[in-house]
Amino acid sequence: MFKGKTVFFWLCFCRLYGVFADELKSVKEGDSVTLNSSLTEIQKDEEILWTFGTNGILIAKTNGVNNTIYDVADGRFRDRLKLDNKTGSLIIVNIRTEHAGVYEVEISDISSQTKHRFNVTVCGPPSGSSSGHTSLIVLISAAAAVSLLIVAAFGMIWICRKHRKIEQGVETRDEEITYADPTFYKRKTQKSGVKQEDEVIYAGVVTRR
Repeated sequence: MFKGKTVFFWLCFCRLYGVFADELKSVKEGDSVTLNSSLTEIQKDEEILWTFGTNGILIAKTNGVNNTIYDVADGRFRDRLKLDNKTGSLIIVNIRTEHAGVYEVEISDISSQTKHRFNVTVCGPPSGSSSGHTSLIVLISAAAAVSLLIVAAFGMIWICRKHRKIEQGVETRDEEITYADPTFYKRKTQKSGVKQEDEVIYAGVVTRR
């Protein structure tokens, strides 16, 4: 009975040790991340293998002299993986959400082999950045609209003032009246037995506006 409990405890301890030995990496989409091999320098006869996913797909290997980069079937790692020639660390550039997952490094030489696992999570761009960008666009559009309204208002005011001045000039213009000098013409008629009054002709008055 005691032996069974000891075995169970040992299995739980190994399981927990494996969980705590894994390294969690959380990065933002578009950033670069480096998965350290834990080596300061690759020694002779050492080989480093990097795998991706639960199936352990080989994506890179190096011995300090020759570096080889592989890609998966869907091409998600194309031009995104680099290897540090000195330490064998794996560098993922311009990371995307599709690159999230489990990465494992295996370091082996003639007499030993060690492994280390990385759980990489990729966070998308913050939701606030999109809304903030949209708000900025709306604000700029509103400012432009207000500017156009102000310009239009000043234009209308200028036109109205000019039109009003023209109307006032027409209304306040004094009516010009020209009076013709009255001229009297007398016609002499022959005297007859009956005294006739002299005939008087008046010139008309001309009005000019």
